Amino acid sequence: MVSVQPVLLSGGSGTRLWPLSREAYPKQFLALAGDDTMLQATWRRVAPLSAAAPLVVANEDHRFLVAEQLRVIGAPAARIVLEPVGRNTAPAIAAAALVAMADGSDPLLLVLPSDHVVRDAEAFRAAVAEASSAAESGALVTFGIVPQAPETGFGYIQAEAGRSSPGEGVRRVLRFVEKPDAATAQAYLDDGGYFWNSGMFLFRASRYLEELGRHRPDILAAVRAACAHLDHDALSQGGEFLRLDRDAFAASPSESIDYAVMEKTDAAMVLPVDIGWNDVGSWSALWEVSEQDGDGNAHHGDVIAIDSRNSYAYARRLVALVGVDDLVVVETDDAVLVAAKDKVQEVKQVVARLKAGQRSQAALHREVHRPWGSYDSVDAGDGFQVKRIKVKPGAALSLQSHARRAEHWIVVRGTARVTRNNDVFELFANQSTYIPIGAKHRLENPGAEMLELIEVQSGDYLGEDDIVRYEDVYGRG
Repeated sequence: MVSVQPVLLSGGSGTRLWPLSREAYPKQFLALAGDDTMLQATWRRVAPLSAAAPLVVANEDHRFLVAEQLRVIGAPAARIVLEPVGRNTAPAIAAAALVAMADGSDPLLLVLPSDHVVRDAEAFRAAVAEASSAAESGALVTFGIVPQAPETGFGYIQAEAGRSSPGEGVRRVLRFVEKPDAATAQAYLDDGGYFWNSGMFLFRASRYLEELGRHRPDILAAVRAACAHLDHDALSQGGEFLRLDRDAFAASPSESIDYAVMEKTDAAMVLPVDIGWNDVGSWSALWEVSEQDGDGNAHHGDVIAIDSRNSYAYARRLVALVGVDDLVVVETDDAVLVAAKDKVQEVKQVVARLKAGQRSQAALHREVHRPWGSYDSVDAGDGFQVKRIKVKPGAALSLQSHARRAEHWIVVRGTARVTRNNDVFELFANQSTYIPIGAKHRLENPGAEMLELIEVQSGDYLGEDDIVRYEDVYGRG
């Protein structure tokens, strides 16, 4: 079995599967096609091939989500490279390659988006093994998906006909082509020599850097500078956060690996594969990969469908579909989407309008995840807000104060250790306390079970930015 260094790309803006995905919680952190989240499923798929713990490239704002989701499934302690700003895949992969080579090794990098579905994991691993000889010989190998339909939502790769060495089924790339119109996509399907561009790659770390330096030396120089001053933060469960230098990384052009390298290099090769792949790039794509009933309906949650066909429904509460076809209905705690299934790509326009109106639903769910747990804003009105707060065992919020709000805490479950100015005391279920405006305070969970409490805020301003942190174990300012 081939041995690789997995590189999991965990970017994403959370727009295409809104309202379930958000900017602060994009689709790789969601369980869309099984019990695992897409990030977790990606690691499980590649783990049997892994020579090392996962190397993840992620948005700095998502760092604790990545670490926690990998910890929950028992993944080896990950190295998580944190992007201070998004600069697309070419710089992200360069950073991963430089980190992977920092110990003097030169591993085969298996670069995978962390938000795709692959139904046939065994076929996927067999494809990696098949492509490895070409990669070890210096090729930059990508995996082309054998098309099942004249899809206009993907880019395509035209491959050299027949087989070519090294690697039995690996072929030379003739060209990359943009997303086609319907007639062109049908022509590609009829031709048989075109494959969907999956965005998955296998190559030596040094070979990628060599080709990037040849074709985009400006990107490589910026990423090298960003990696020259890495900040290392150890994680309590093992592994570490690696922070790229903000100014240096921001100076890199934003460009995909396809544009920066793969379309220019003469070392590009493609292995056609049939692995049950789907990029889950829209609600209609999720409908395609979901289990369907006899009428073609796919449901998640408490859904009743009567005289309805070929629809997708995601429900947190009861949702009933009556006499409707080809719809997508998604219900979350703070938003409902109803869309024609063939128009779901336009959901990005909804997100754009939310951002233009500075509405929180573009970025955040009602329940917001933090490294210590989560809070759910269950009610709000003039001068008050009510939150349900969950604190993980052993976790603690920062020592902080607020200039414009007071807080009442009522423990529902578990044990709370409270710091209020110079007092430290514990509260148990059905006990409460009051935190005055301006008081330095901290909430901790010293117990072995989840701490749950109700927080009632009162004051003339209740925004999340009314906070001064004095101490924080998670390094937040």
